[in-house]
Amino acid sequence: MSASLVVIGDKLGLYKTLSVGGAMTPSELAGATGTHERYVREWLNNQAAGGYVTYNPKDRTFCLTPEQAALLADETSAYFMPGAFEIIASTARDEPRIEQRFRTGGGLAWGEHDPGLFSGTERFFGPNYAAHLVSNWIPSLDGVEKRLGEGIDVADVGCGHGVSTILMAQAYPNSRFTGYDYHEPSIRVARARARSAGMESRVRFEVAKAEEYPGTYDFVTSFDCLHDMSDPLGAARHTRESLKDDGTWMIVEPRAGDNVAENLNPVGRVYYAASTMICVPCSLAGKGPALGAQAGESRIRDVVTRGGFQSFRRAAETPFNMVLEARP
Repeated sequence: MSASLVVIGDKLGLYKTLSVGGAMTPSELAGATGTHERYVREWLNNQAAGGYVTYNPKDRTFCLTPEQAALLADETSAYFMPGAFEIIASTARDEPRIEQRFRTGGGLAWGEHDPGLFSGTERFFGPNYAAHLVSNWIPSLDGVEKRLGEGIDVADVGCGHGVSTILMAQAYPNSRFTGYDYHEPSIRVARARARSAGMESRVRFEVAKAEEYPGTYDFVTSFDCLHDMSDPLGAARHTRESLKDDGTWMIVEPRAGDNVAENLNPVGRVYYAASTMICVPCSLAGKGPALGAQAGESRIRDVVTRGGFQSFRRAAETPFNMVLEARP
């Protein structure tokens, strides 16, 4: 029930206003945000009951602790979470269609989902990528960071709104980056993001499927998308064809064990839910194998090696992701 209220608080700027305004009454927060006090008061009571904001009964004010602000108000924080709640709200709106797929076995393509999924995915994964991609994940790969600094050609496949592509382009100005995604509305957003970041002369975004994108590259990346694909094996084979013999494919996937018992934990609970509502339907929409978000390293390794790669290893990991390195 609180997920929708987190989305509302995020969209109306309630968290951000609390984070800079200090302790506030419902009336003060409503006045500062141009909202109605009675709704704000009930919202604050819900948020305090859940521990999302802090209530002071002496003066009947509400505030955000630094930890609460890091999760709910600071979009530069690696722990910023409203994007996740945006995804949750979108899956609730998709529930009637997913129920139907339970009965028919059909799929629901990425572009058929509620639009909140697309913006939520950008805002959920973006802070994680900003915190880890350049500082940890790329340095964990064999020789890739040095080559990026010197200048190479990079394809970011399944780029969505382009967060990962733009982050890499900003960090490695000598290299050339192209983001590919089969979802045209996402590519339009990615191009707008590149313009806003002043990167449009160095970053291109094009509509293309993972098994069909053009060009030859030194480095290919796939962030949290291989398990969603209708043809992950075809994507692996095409990546091998598009990659130079001394190139590297970085595959970032949800962290998971290789069997169900290993994934029966809070992270697995979230990922299995997202997988049921998003990942499996996306793959089944194209008659795919529906690897699911908790595919695990062994199943990803099988897809990659059958796709023509000889070298495969886990290069890095976080509590939520595993970074896999594949080489010809």
